[in-house]
Amino acid sequence: MPVSFSDIADAFNFVSSGGVGECHAYLDRQSGKTYWQSDLIGELEEEKLPDDLDDERYVEIPHRNELDLGKRLVFAFVDEHLPDNVEEVRRIFSRRGAYGQFKNLLARQGMLDRWHEFSNQAEEAALRQWCADNGIELAG
Repeated sequence: MPVSFSDIADAFNFVSSGGVGECHAYLDRQSGKTYWQSDLIGELEEEKLPDDLDDERYVEIPHRNELDLGKRLVFAFVDEHLPDNVEEVRRIFSRRGAYGQFKNLLARQGMLDRWHEFSNQAEEAALRQWCADNGIELAG
């Protein structure tokens, strides 16, 4: 059954809104329905999670970290758009709070909007590839 990409993207954003393993979403490949659950607040739909989630008809929506959209993406962006700042970005990512410092650098360079566009495009491409890899037919 074809599934709306926007439904998959919404579930993906929910899963990625918390730390890895804090929020979960599952897609029923047969019906196209998604089930959402958070370790902090429980199930988010009126319907309970199915008891047979380990059946192959269900697939767990990944967290953005599972799609390798972290530092690899940062350095791909820096290589393409800020090659003179590669060493500075390496130093930034060797310490805690790296993403905040990275975004400060982008703001100083006037590249924050370009980063968001680059990141969003990479995220969509990775999520569409994940769907293809998992046999999820997308509508439209």
